[in-house]
Amino acid sequence: MKHTYHIEGMSCNGCRAHVESLLKKQEGVLEARVDLEAKKAVVSMEHHIPLETLQKAFEEEGGNYSIHPENYTAPPQPKKQVSSESSDSPGSWYCPMHCEGDKTYDQPGDCPVCGMDLVKQAVTSNTPVIYTCPMHPEVEQDGPGSCPICGMDLVPKDAEADAEDDTYTRLLKKFKVAVAFTLPVFLIAMSDMLHPNPLYNLMDRVYWDWLQLLLSIPVVFYATWMFFERAWRSLKYWNLNMFTLIGIGAGVAWIYSLVALLFPDIFPDQFKTGDGTVHLYFESATVILTLVLLGQLLEARAHRKTNAAVKELLQLTPNQATRVVNGKEEIIAVSQIRTGDLLKVKPGEKIPVDGHVSEGNTVIDESMITGEPLGVEKHEGDPVKAGTVNGNRSFTMEAEKVGKDTLLAQIIHLVNEASRSRAPIQNLADRISAWFVPIVVLTALITFAIWAIWGPEPSLSYALINAIAVLIIACPCALGLATPMSVMVGVGKGAQSGVLVKNAEALEKMAKATVVLTDKTGTLTEGKPAVEKVVSTHPEYTEASLAGMAATINSNSEHPLADAMVTHAKELHIPLKEVQDFEAVTGKGVRGVTDQATILLGNQNFLKEEGVAISPGVADEIARIQKEGKTVPLMAINGVLAGYVVITDKIRKNSKNAINTLQQHGLRVIMLTGDNADTAKAVASHIGISDFRAGLLPEDKLKIVKDLQDQGEIVAMTGDGINDAPALAQSDIGIAMGTGTDVAIESAQLTLLKGDISGLVKARMLSEKVMTNIKQNLFFALIYNMIGVPVAAGVLYPFFGVLLSPMIAALAMSFSSVSVITNALRLRSAQIKTLK
Repeated sequence: MKHTYHIEGMSCNGCRAHVESLLKKQEGVLEARVDLEAKKAVVSMEHHIPLETLQKAFEEEGGNYSIHPENYTAPPQPKKQVSSESSDSPGSWYCPMHCEGDKTYDQPGDCPVCGMDLVKQAVTSNTPVIYTCPMHPEVEQDGPGSCPICGMDLVPKDAEADAEDDTYTRLLKKFKVAVAFTLPVFLIAMSDMLHPNPLYNLMDRVYWDWLQLLLSIPVVFYATWMFFERAWRSLKYWNLNMFTLIGIGAGVAWIYSLVALLFPDIFPDQFKTGDGTVHLYFESATVILTLVLLGQLLEARAHRKTNAAVKELLQLTPNQATRVVNGKEEIIAVSQIRTGDLLKVKPGEKIPVDGHVSEGNTVIDESMITGEPLGVEKHEGDPVKAGTVNGNRSFTMEAEKVGKDTLLAQIIHLVNEASRSRAPIQNLADRISAWFVPIVVLTALITFAIWAIWGPEPSLSYALINAIAVLIIACPCALGLATPMSVMVGVGKGAQSGVLVKNAEALEKMAKATVVLTDKTGTLTEGKPAVEKVVSTHPEYTEASLAGMAATINSNSEHPLADAMVTHAKELHIPLKEVQDFEAVTGKGVRGVTDQATILLGNQNFLKEEGVAISPGVADEIARIQKEGKTVPLMAINGVLAGYVVITDKIRKNSKNAINTLQQHGLRVIMLTGDNADTAKAVASHIGISDFRAGLLPEDKLKIVKDLQDQGEIVAMTGDGINDAPALAQSDIGIAMGTGTDVAIESAQLTLLKGDISGLVKARMLSEKVMTNIKQNLFFALIYNMIGVPVAAGVLYPFFGVLLSPMIAALAMSFSSVSVITNALRLRSAQIKTLK
């Protein structure tokens, strides 16, 4: 009989294999097949097995897996938001090789799939800071103050650093123990190379052999016992990995030596020395394990550097701020700030939360968020972001977004998420790794057989040593780390340069992109259109009255051109009136009723569709103005053309250089705009874009993306994430432009905080450097194993008499992973071009 069950808690193929193995072990189960995607298990049984029995087996096994009836529906999970606590809580740990995707763990340990030490994820929120006294560490409190014992100012306690260093400290302690006991074992074994051996003058060889055994026990059963636990777990659940090979290789050497010491007579003469004793390999086992432990220690140290960008971002937010209450200033912890609080920011201080300037003006360094070195002037009403640095003037701000709602917290969250994502190129490494360990084990067995049959005397000893060397030198770990390390460092580097990467796939696609579709307003131009003039074409209306009506009808619109008209009316001190029946027609214009007058404001096509007549003279004048690169919305009142507004939007200074750089990197740039053809042509011609499309609606942009993809192009599309949503979704790489939360951080694959075309140059260069680095890592890992394994097997012995000691193999294996991480860390110093 067959039953189908619903399985909860699986996140990867390792989980699937574990659950499948668990079901097959149950008495009465003939076959079990588990589908990871469907979360289903089909179980064939000799007889009916109660669900309770299977549930009990799952509970006894431990882990997060659970079995339910087929029609079971998991309770709804809250949608993951940028401010979610789930993935970046203080207790989140993850596998650096991403064996189970973005799965995190609540406590440190080792990955159940590959056995690597889990890495602590940086906390992205303003968690309450604990303050302590530097002289009396037992004194702790939630906010700043003075020590009740000595009166010194309390300082923040860096609990994050303590937690982060825990793995490194633990490994360092074990490494010291391993070295302390391994070194004498190694010296005792190497003394055999001296003739006569001076140690035998102190006591007989057999006692030195027993001493080697005693000294090796702390190394095997304390300092490096975790390697054997991981090896056993890998065999138990058939998740073969680096520790499978280490456990087998070092374990065979140590057990062989133990048996040889206790029962030497069971071994053939080939294994014995001239004096009739069996050669022991306690020194090989202990040195191998100690060197592997050294590699793990160096990796733990290097992992701290891969998260350096996130840590630097975390350090941007100050621990305390100055709150103004009823005119009085008070120092509070940043975690105590609430929306609406008035905060005073003094010269040189970091801005604690997102908000706006309520009093004063200053210049703020926003380079840590946008990557741009020049300071930005801020006046009353202007937005300010957490982590940016105030200039030389004090000002007062009102808090608007605090904690995880700040842009800086969103950036850190996004970087953490992207750091754990998988690039498609990693699938190649995964496919190789799946066959890697079985092939290495098979190679070791073949090596043993060849040396045992055709090797020189003592052939069995040669066979054993070379087989162990093959097991030890192979390093699937380096292969597995090749992609994740580069992604992690590259994503952090991008965040520091104002390029936010949602996932590793976006980086890989951006490096392969062939076409960039870019908007005009706010991307190639400054995005701050200003009204140059208002022209009346009807004798009943003055320019001032038209300016007031244009601002009134646009007061409900969020379009940049609408904002320019509203600002113009305010500058002229023209009051705005109420609007009824407001409607924004995407890509065309707006309509509404004010003072019982129906107003239309938009492009010529919009007015013509509404039956508004435009005289040839006005049409010619508008065409002339548009050829100068200016935008001209027309206004009709009660169905009659009343006038038009001339709006200019300056072209950004760096747009021309940015377009030229993108073209040099092999990208074809196409400008898409809803503006008219004459305006678009003027802007494109000035910047150096030969291909542009004007007068587009959202559906037109979508069609252009599809047509280019049908031609085999890989399309990167820029937009604001709202009007361009269809095209962004269809494109291969959706890129959000702008600043703040309006850049659609959650929906875009790439977000350019600066919001202009120069950000695309950085994104392209970043993606190219990351993909080059990944390919270098994959090459290093593959070439290392392709050369190392045959050398360890002894292919050079017939020609040069060269054999590779298992101890040297262990050293090479340990440093192979470190070399991959070190190469990835080079991305931290990579030059991501900034255009002036």
